[in-house]
Amino acid sequence: MMTATLDTQALKKLDQAHHLHPFTDFEDYAQHGGRIVSRAEHVYIYDSDGNKIQDGMSGLWCCNLGYSQERIKQAVTEQLAQLPFYNNFFRCSNQPAAELAARLCQVTPERFQHVFFTNSGSEANDTQIKLVHRYFDLLGKPDKKLIISRHNAYHGSTIAASSLGGMSAMHKQTMGLDYVHHIQQPHWFEEGGDLDPEAFGIAAARELEKKIDELGEDRVAAFIAEPVQGAGGVIVPPESYWPEVKRILDERDILLISDEVICGFGRTGKWFGFETYGTEPDLVTFAKAVTNGYMPLGGSLISQKISDVLLSGGGEFAHGLTYSGHPASCAAGLATLDILEETRIIEQGVVDLAPYFASRLLELADHPIVGQVRVQGLFAAVELVRDKSSRERLAPESAAAVHTRDTAITQGLMVRQTGDAMIMAPPFVTERSEIDFLVDQLAIALDRTGQHYGVMPSPV
Repeated sequence: MMTATLDTQALKKLDQAHHLHPFTDFEDYAQHGGRIVSRAEHVYIYDSDGNKIQDGMSGLWCCNLGYSQERIKQAVTEQLAQLPFYNNFFRCSNQPAAELAARLCQVTPERFQHVFFTNSGSEANDTQIKLVHRYFDLLGKPDKKLIISRHNAYHGSTIAASSLGGMSAMHKQTMGLDYVHHIQQPHWFEEGGDLDPEAFGIAAARELEKKIDELGEDRVAAFIAEPVQGAGGVIVPPESYWPEVKRILDERDILLISDEVICGFGRTGKWFGFETYGTEPDLVTFAKAVTNGYMPLGGSLISQKISDVLLSGGGEFAHGLTYSGHPASCAAGLATLDILEETRIIEQGVVDLAPYFASRLLELADHPIVGQVRVQGLFAAVELVRDKSSRERLAPESAAAVHTRDTAITQGLMVRQTGDAMIMAPPFVTERSEIDFLVDQLAIALDRTGQHYGVMPSPV
């Protein structure tokens, strides 16, 4: 039971003493603590110290419709009153799970007719590995077990999902799966050198071709990738990248897993990122925005190419999760889809909010410490540099971006730092005036960072 009488300092001390946080230096947090978020509404969070902060990250890429969707809250409340839980093992199901599976198949291309539910994107990507291996086993190709991913990709934090991902810090701490291999990311600003973006995009895609040839097509099962690498720094690939990847995969007996945990449900301007880039994945990973972040839910969308084989015999699929298809989570998903479809907010965003967001953010391209601005739909990155021509970074260990992030938060704007980039993903319900606030406050934070590192003159 939540104790409502704790004051801010007592609550912070309690949190420091007992709560281990994700992706956190435990020693540092135990000494210095953090922020207690008390409530939220529209696109704002409020902490226990009384600070109002505009959320430029949609929570963690998930609250695409903001924090005031009463329809979703009501759907969860009503479901908890009727059926708070029952498992989907032993030939059982529940109405929200059955309905949501059907609805998800309706909002995706016709070739997707089956869904496997999980609790998170990490678990969904673990599931994808099992589905891929099971598929090829049933086809009599047991040697096709290898999976190719990309450096700096993020596919979750379980051992299997972090193995799929390409985050070096995670790999240093945990022994990964030996059947996952990585290739270059399509990050032109970081790795493009003297190539123009389109030439680099083709070269980066052909790294996949080289890796397949190196490992052997008869051993490679799948390529997993985010349409836009989100947590890696909103890496928007050159336009030449995905068509070349599609060509390579179309010529080979290798599956494509599109990780849509961040890109899915409208972030790139279409319902799914693979639609934005014209790829045809065999499996789609989803989570986060499927419930607007209000309840945990993830899963795999499975194409008929895969499901036809899985349904053709071969016995039990030995995989499952206690909370797979949780009725309250699925009720939240149904309400979220209702809002997305009835309001057409994704389609309207392409016409109105996304172009305005891009136009305002691109104004920062001329800022003295900005090397590149990347925008796709309603998420973006701003790369920080000391020298635009050489792309020399402003400070070691991404310290300048951390300084910018912390400065922005003190000014009432929540944005995120990844490497030397400032990244953001505002909720779709953000108003134009709130986009103005986001860009204006980020510009001020950039000014103060430039002054702090001696690149810009300090104010008189």
